[in-house]
Order: sequence, then C-alpha cells, then structure tokens
Amino acid sequence: MRFVTFDRGSGPRAGVLVDQAKSVVDLAELGSGLPASVQAVIEGGARTRAAIETALRGIAKERTVPLESVKLLAPLPRPLRNIFCVGRNYFEHIREVHGAEPPKEAVSEHPVIFTKAPSCVIGPGAEIPGHLDYSNSLDYEGELAIVIGQGGRGIKKADAFDHIFGYTIFNDVTARTLQRQHNQWFLGKSIDGFGPMGPAIVTADEVGDVKKLRLRTSVNGEVRQDEVVSSMIFDIPTVIETISRTIRLEPGDVIATGTPSGVGLGFKPPKFMKKGDEVVVTIDGLGELRNRVG
Repeated sequence: MRFVTFDRGSGPRAGVLVDQAKSVVDLAELGSGLPASVQAVIEGGARTRAAIETALRGIAKERTVPLESVKLLAPLPRPLRNIFCVGRNYFEHIREVHGAEPPKEAVSEHPVIFTKAPSCVIGPGAEIPGHLDYSNSLDYEGELAIVIGQGGRGIKKADAFDHIFGYTIFNDVTARTLQRQHNQWFLGKSIDGFGPMGPAIVTADEVGDVKKLRLRTSVNGEVRQDEVVSSMIFDIPTVIETISRTIRLEPGDVIATGTPSGVGLGFKPPKFMKKGDEVVVTIDGLGELRNRVG
C-alpha cells in the first residue's frame, strides 16, 4: 500500500492511494476505528494494516478522491523525532567532494550518522525556502528513506528488514557553506523547509528488492544524479544495526540512507540552486518528489 497525508482544506488527513496512485481514499471515512494519521497507521502494526486492506476491498468509486484535487503533504508532516541521516554512503559522491583519491579520513570504516530537525520537513510541491540560506550555497541531495515500523534496540542485520514499514523519497537540502563553517552538519542541513519528503510511504512488501531501485535527481530538467541503491557503501541492514546498537528505533523513525554523486557542490564551478529552480527526485516504484526553490 501507499500511504499519504493530504489536505482538502480542512487540515491533514491520512489516506491510501488507489487506482494506480491516481486517487486517494481518506482513512477516516473508510471505516470507524481506522487511524487518523500515517504515524498511527505505522504504530498500529500488522493488525491495523490488515483492517485497512479489508476495508479497501471492493471500495466504491464514489468514495475515492482524485489525487489532483487534493494537496499532498509529507507523509509524516512532522516526524516525532529527528531524521537519522547517513553521510558519505556512496563512494563516487566522496570522490566528487574530496577528489579522485580521497583522503583516508573521508572514507569511514563505519557509517557516518547525523540528524536533521523534524521542522525541516516539507511535502511534495512545497517551496524550499532558499532565502533562509544567507550563504547562497543551496544544494540538493536525493535520497532513499527508510520508515521504521517495528521498533527495537540491538537489531541484527539479519532481522533488519523485519523492522521496516516502508520507503519514501527524501531530499537532504543543504546550505554547503554553513555545513562547513560549523563542522558539525546539523545547522547547515536542518534549516526550516530543507527536508522535502514524499509523495507517499510505500510499504516494504510492494517494493521488493530495494537494492535494485534506481534514484535520479534533476534540476530544471537536467539529470544530475543517477545511481542504484546497491551502490551504497553501507547497506540498509548495516545502517539499522549501527543506529539501533545504542539508540532504540521507534515506529515512524525516518532514516535517509545517503546521496549518490552529482550534487551541486561536485561540479566545477559548483551548481548551487537559486530561486525558481525546480528539483525533482525520482525513485523507481516510489514516485517523484518535486519542489521549487522559493
């Protein structure tokens, strides 16, 4: 299933996409007792998902709403915790930033983990507030994001996929100058509105072999990033095991798994984004995340 959060003028609603993702069903109107938010769907586990699947069988056409008639928000408009992020997780991205022969310290023996504040999240179609980057070094980072379903601490690699609810698209928008000025990346990456997410959370059972997914990022129609998930240095089970070794993962936690080569900083001279630019991140099977710089 494909879960979304949308607005028809009365505030955020939880929904599921149907009709080949052309329509949406409001969960609150689908049946009594169903969750009112995507976070609640995730927390409800297998029993809640089964109830939704049952309610969707044979649903009448008049109970669906054309997707074009609603405003999509981020599927988790305000995550309950900081977004976990993986840095330097594609070797070619390391090379474009640090050179063809990157220094030893640029290639970590262990996953580089940082976070972004929940307030950075915006939905598909929302404007990225580029004016908040007073350093004029606005960059994009298309990424595959994991959404945790079953929480836990000390999750082993072999069990990692059992803890995944689904996947979505994330754009780790970054103010490069601020990222470098402060050494620790939090301030340069957590600016309000610097975390586009969506359009939907696609449940893991629909994705299949996540390693085969291809990610593409374009700016104003120019393809900048094009890579398969299998090129990650640290794969998804390794990332989940690493984080959960010391931090208990909880339902609804979002983990952005890193960006491939092709970021604006990697060009000479850098191709930073400016007002009016449109950035689109596409991942096979997950849809596209489209945002314009405001």
